[in-house]
Formats: sequence, structure tokens, C-alpha cells
Amino acid sequence: MRRIALFIVIGTLATTFATAQVNFTASNLPIIIIQTNGQQIPDEPKITAFMGVIDNGPGQINHPADAFTGYEGNIGIELRGSSSQFYEKKPYTIELRDAAGEDLAVPLLGMPAESDWVLIAPLNDKTLMRDVLAHHLARQALAWSPRTRYCEVVLNNTYIGVYTLVESIKRDENRVNIKKLKPEDTTGDKLTGGYMLRIDKYGPSPGTVGGDWKLTHNAAPGSSQETWIQYFTPKADEIVAEQAAYIQNHFKEFDDMMAGPNFAAEYPNWIDVDSWINYLLVEEVSKNTDGYRLSAYFYKDRDSHGGRITMGPVWDFNIAFGIGDYCQGQDWTGWAKDFNAICGGDAWIIHFWWDRLWSDPAFRQRMGDRWKELRADTWSNSQMLGTIDSISTLLGQAQVRNFQRWPVLGQYVWPNSFVGSTYGQEVYFLKNWLTKRLEWLDNNIASVSSNTLIPSQQSPFTLYPNPVRNYLLIRTNYPYTVNQNFDIRIFDLAGRLVFVRENLIGKGVLSFDLGAERLADGLYTYKISQYNKAWEGKLMIKR
Repeated sequence: MRRIALFIVIGTLATTFATAQVNFTASNLPIIIIQTNGQQIPDEPKITAFMGVIDNGPGQINHPADAFTGYEGNIGIELRGSSSQFYEKKPYTIELRDAAGEDLAVPLLGMPAESDWVLIAPLNDKTLMRDVLAHHLARQALAWSPRTRYCEVVLNNTYIGVYTLVESIKRDENRVNIKKLKPEDTTGDKLTGGYMLRIDKYGPSPGTVGGDWKLTHNAAPGSSQETWIQYFTPKADEIVAEQAAYIQNHFKEFDDMMAGPNFAAEYPNWIDVDSWINYLLVEEVSKNTDGYRLSAYFYKDRDSHGGRITMGPVWDFNIAFGIGDYCQGQDWTGWAKDFNAICGGDAWIIHFWWDRLWSDPAFRQRMGDRWKELRADTWSNSQMLGTIDSISTLLGQAQVRNFQRWPVLGQYVWPNSFVGSTYGQEVYFLKNWLTKRLEWLDNNIASVSSNTLIPSQQSPFTLYPNPVRNYLLIRTNYPYTVNQNFDIRIFDLAGRLVFVRENLIGKGVLSFDLGAERLADGLYTYKISQYNKAWEGKLMIKR
């Protein structure tokens, strides 16, 4: 099919951005044409529309009037996302359909065949690349992360900018490769997998079969926030009662184990440790403000295929890599996993599993080893910065058109921590932030994973952040139901007592002024005493 079209003219924007015209005649990126025949695209349900994909191949130029070479046919389309829907540049979920309206699995832009796809719409991220960069890094660390392809999109004869076509998170042999759980699989080994689940904001029908369910323990000891798990595969309206009962009980037992005193000896039997470490490193290198607590996917295959709880895939990095101006997201220092200590009043905080794992020296040592392995190869500075440069070059002309359509350069778009007046400035900020982030992680992962810097494995307390500046936090790792009484003493390396607090009473997280401004930078030892027991460790103080 061919259309006579030499350029697309942008209509009036009824929002904060000025109107603009884009002379769109050619692109080095694939072009996606969508026609809804006058229908508005709703949040849900999907409406039936037409989509054509123009992709003349590597190194070739694509034109809006070219023949469709990548796809031509019906789709279902709806808005997607949560906060991202409030931006004027809308993201979409797309379902390829045959003439009868049934799902149609088709390979798009070189990615394996599927019926469900996502069009991500970067707007607050003015580099247009944070999600793409995160998935690129994740594919080098995890078993799978969604593939991505840049494209330019025309909706109802209106150019709407640079988008990223992304694979949906799905269970199949080319994506999350676990066994398919059928409705009749209600006994034996078949009942044990595969399940895909997600921690996110809970949905409209919590606490019922086919709805979300709440974990036994609150998100953190002493907190009031609850953690809800959502069914993903099978979907909430497809899972049967026996399967819901099995997986809920499995996670209740896991939650209880992680809250118990012997978790360090038991958790390797429950989880795929390497996947949890790789997931953590992706969230930490990007310092994802939403990491661990929203769009947090994990899965469990059948027991005969391993059966351990596996973290991933990762998703949603539009508030990562220094872009966020809240909860210290802009700082290249600090741990993303410490979100609770920074923004503990948020409605959705990180479940205590991650703090428990972090308190285990063996987990941190394994994390440190994996970090060194990645940094020596695919996660080196040259590789990461080279990827950013390659993307910037690829988008050289398309980004100009995108910012004509969406003139946000030089303007604050929530939650920008930096506002550059040019695309080049935005890319430079990302590269500079990432370089500093990598240096901080090199130093701090080395310090917390070194055998000389880890507390006793049996310690029921975690001290953080480490290094500490002014305020030191102590987390009671067990889900105590009553206040605990303990003392803490800090010594310099000559053994001189430099800080003491006695009769500390509390549960959950305690915070107090360490007075670090009066202490020199360097390494110190600490001792926490409780009743007739004591635990020792190392603490870095750095202003």
C-alpha cells in the first residue's frame, strides 16, 4: 500500500507547549503509521485501528510514502503507563490482530514474533535513551531483557515524534522461557510453575482469587506500608483457585523465611541468587528511583526446572540515571536500595527482602565479584559511554524533529533534575552523571563486599548508609514486635572510642546524628551490644 504524502503538519497543541510544524519526509529510523479512523485512544479497552511499518533495511532511508515492509494490518491500541499518561506525548500498548480480531504473532523490526508490543514515549527524558540504555545493560547481565528499536511515529496523519518500540514482557521461548501453566495444571509438579508475578501499586480487586494479594509481612519492620503482589502470567482473570492458593502459600513461606533468624542459610534454596544480584546491579547502576518497588517482575518455573524465585525482567527507567529531582535521585552517590531510609513515607517502599540479602556477607561478596566481572567487559566505561554516543548519533536528525514536535528542551518537565537547552547538553549530563556513578559504585561495592568490611553474619542489625556522612541508620533485621534495647560504640583504628550511644530502644529503623562532621574521613570499627551478645563490623565515615 502506498500513500501520497510529502510532509506531515502538526496540529494545534492544547497544552503548555507551543505549536510547531515538522517537515517529515524521510528518516534513517523505521516509520510507524497508525490510523484510528477518528477514534480517540482510551486508557482501556483497546480500540481497533490500522498500523503499517516502513523499514527498508539497515542503512536505508525510509519515507512516509514508502510501501509497508514490516507490517500492514489491524491492531488493538490503548494508552499505557501510570504517571506517564499525564505527559502530552502518550505511550501506547499495541496488540497485532488478524482479520477476525484474534491475536497475531508477527516479528517486528527484527525482534522475535509476538502479538503484544509497547511504544514508549520519552518526553521528560530528553536524551530519549534512558530506557533503551537500561535494557541494553540488562541484556548483558540478566537472562533476558526486552529488546528495543527506535522509530518515528505518525498518528492519524500527524507526526508525533521519536518513540521506542519495545517487546512486552511475555512468557515464551524467546523471552521469559518458563513452562506454560495451563488451567488444568492443578496438581503435582505442573502446579509448581511457571508463574510470573509483579510488585507494583495494587490493582482494583486486592485480596481475591484473580486479584492482587498482600504479603504476610509489611514492607519493612516497623513500617505501616504493605506489599502487594500482582498476577502477571497466568493473568488475574485466568489463574484458577488451586494455582492461586499454591503460589500465595509459596510466597508466604518465603516471606516468613526471609524474616526469620536463619534466612542466610536458607535463602539460596529459595531464590536464583545470581538473578537477584544482576537485577540489583542494573537498578543500582541506573539508580532507579522506582527500582525494586514498582514494576518489579519475578517468576518461578516448575520445581522440575529449578523452581527457584528468579528476579527480572527489569522495566521502566524513565526516572533513572540522575533524572529525578526527588528522593536523592539526582545524586550519583548512595544506594537505590536505601529508598526506604530516604523516602520512607512513600506509599510504596522496598520490601525488606533486599535489606535482608544485603545483610548477608556472602550475598555482598558474590555481588562484588559479579560487579568486577561486568566492569571488566560489557559494563566498562568505554562500552557504556560508547553506547550512549552511538545512540546519540543514530538519533541525530530524528531528535531534531522530535523536539520541534515536543519543544521541551530548556523547559522543566517533571521530574527533571537538570534542564539543558540543547540535546547535546542533555546527553553530556547523562554521560557525566554515569561516569561519576560508576566511580562511586566501584569504590563502594568494593568496600561492602570485601571480607574485611563485613559485619558478623549472625548480626540482627544493619548499619547504613556505609559510607556515612552525618546521620546513621540502624535497621533491626528481624520483624520484631516489641522494642529492642541495645548499645552502639564506634572506635577508630587505634581502638579509641569516638562515639557511644547507650540504651537505644526501638524497632524497625532508628536514625541518629553520628556527629561525623567532627570525625576525620576514614575507616572505623563498631560494636553493637544487646544483652550478653555483641556484633562487630566496619564503618566508613566520609564527609
